Amino acid sequence: AMGEVVDTTTVQAKYRQFQVVGRLKPSAEKGTRKADIYKMNVFAANEVQAKSRFWYYMSLLNRVKKANGEVLQINEVFEKKPQVVKTYGIWMRYDSRTGHHNAYREYREVSVNNAVSKMYQDMGSRHRSRFSNVQIIRTAIVPTYLMRKSWNMSYLGKKVAFPLTHRVLRPTSKSFKKIFVHRRPRTCFDK
Repeated sequence: AMGEVVDTTTVQAKYRQFQVVGRLKPSAEKGTRKADIYKMNVFAANEVQAKSRFWYYMSLLNRVKKANGEVLQINEVFEKKPQVVKTYGIWMRYDSRTGHHNAYREYREVSVNNAVSKMYQDMGSRHRSRFSNVQIIRTAIVPTYLMRKSWNMSYLGKKVAFPLTHRVLRPTSKSFKKIFVHRRPRTCFDK
């Protein structure tokens, strides 16, 4: 739309975290007057997909089909501190071309949704695993002393510095701007 302001400060995650609560429908003729209530955190693009994933896991784990069950509640889970970078550990199970594998990954992100989105992209690129082939078992914030993956260790420490490559110096005001200069601009300030 014309004139629409887009927030570009944070990257939008493709997957969001939903908490879905459901149960087997109580029925007098089947003898299930008191049915257990199950609560599950599911990552999906929207509520419809979250419900679908919930019934997929319910049929595998608790033998409850969607036809015989009901969703009591569905809520989106939001990050408490979305401004702070954290290390997220993701335990998962995925199907590859050769079989089923358990895996653990660590990602540095500001939210668990971004970490899960990055994990799905990573699994798709490295192992050709689709969204339907990856099952997230658990996610957690990993403290620095328990980090395992070497690619995240380089970001630890108090003296972490990043080089500023290719800096183009701009004039401080319009009066100092020159169209033709007798030397090439200096953009590397390493030394």
